[in-house]
Amino acid sequence: MGLTSIVCIAQDYIQGKPADDVRLRKAILELSDNKIEYLAGYLPLIPGMPVLLTENIATELGLSNGTRGTFRQLVYDEPPEDVRYHDQNFLSNTKFITQPKCALVEFLGCKLDDKLAELQSKIVPIAISE
Repeated sequence: MGLTSIVCIAQDYIQGKPADDVRLRKAILELSDNKIEYLAGYLPLIPGMPVLLTENIATELGLSNGTRGTFRQLVYDEPPEDVRYHDQNFLSNTKFITQPKCALVEFLGCKLDDKLAELQSKIVPIAISE
């Protein structure tokens, strides 16, 4: 179809420092779920997929814990090089993102009267939480 798959990769820390070594990061990502407290190492994102807020963002606008939305786009810094992880598990045109900034999410029930600058109506940038 020509769409590029986007997969966010977890940012792992060891003793408070980012795990920057590629081999170490790959080894951590290959650990089984029961060894990493069932936190996903990979987060596939597809425009149009349903998402759910897990914290209050702006309750006065209807953006609170449990609000349903639709993922539209990911805003991110380009990785310094083409990082590849688990090639056999993802499509060949998958883009792996290690530095996401925010997700653009559509909330149809949002009480935002005016659209935000440079965004369509009801599209809200949601910061990445750690």
